Order: sequence, then structure tokens, then C-alpha cells
Amino acid sequence: MTANPPEENFDQGEFDEDDLGEVQIESTAGRKRLFSKELRCMMYGFGDDQNPYTESVDLLEDLVIEFITEMTHRAMEIGRTGRVQVEDIIFLVRKDARKYSRVKDLLTMNEELKRARKAFDEIKYVGAEAKVKEK
Repeated sequence: MTANPPEENFDQGEFDEDDLGEVQIESTAGRKRLFSKELRCMMYGFGDDQNPYTESVDLLEDLVIEFITEMTHRAMEIGRTGRVQVEDIIFLVRKDARKYSRVKDLLTMNEELKRARKAFDEIKYVGAEAKVKEK
């Protein structure tokens, strides 16, 4: 009549995360990893080993995918139902100063890149047009 230690009961599945109101992360064993390379580089940049454990990268990727999925679902419920727009994402992160600042920076950078590409294309077009006139 020996009782199992609590650690063994935990592994046997008697602990249910749903009772605590937490979201269970589904197993992604059969799914192709989308962000492994980038996450490895980010982890190294933030002080991890140059080659972090695959399990750590997989766990982090699961968290990233879960975050993106939740944000997308929430954004689809705001504004025009079924569509995700930039304004919806901004609305969702408006109270989180770090996320809001990052979104704002990324949008500003995107606009600057668009203007730079447009200017480059115009220069390239004018240069090609001048070559045609010379002939």
C-alpha cells in the first residue's frame, strides 16, 4: 500500500491545466517548424548558446505560434469581422507600451522602405529611359 509520490501522478496525466483556466499548447510534432532558424539566432543574440537545445527552440516556437494565432483571432473579431487590418492590431496592443512602440516603429520603417523603393524605381526608370533616347 505504497502511495505514488506527487511527481509520478503529474506524469500520469492526473493534472489538468484546463481546471486552472490556462490554455493547453497542442503538440506540433508533425508540423514543419517555421521560425526555427530565426529563433535560434534570436536566442543566441539574447545570451543563449550559439546552438540552443532543439527542445527549447521548439517550445519557443510553440509559444510564438500560439501568440500569433491568439492575436489574429482577436483582431478578426474587431472592426470588420473576418479581416485583419493594421488598425485592429494597433487597437489590441494600445495599452502595452512596448508592443505599441514596436508596432509603430515597424510601420514607420515600412513606410520609409516603400518610399525608398519608389525613389529607386523612379531613378532606374529615368536612367533606362535616357539610355533609350541616346540610341
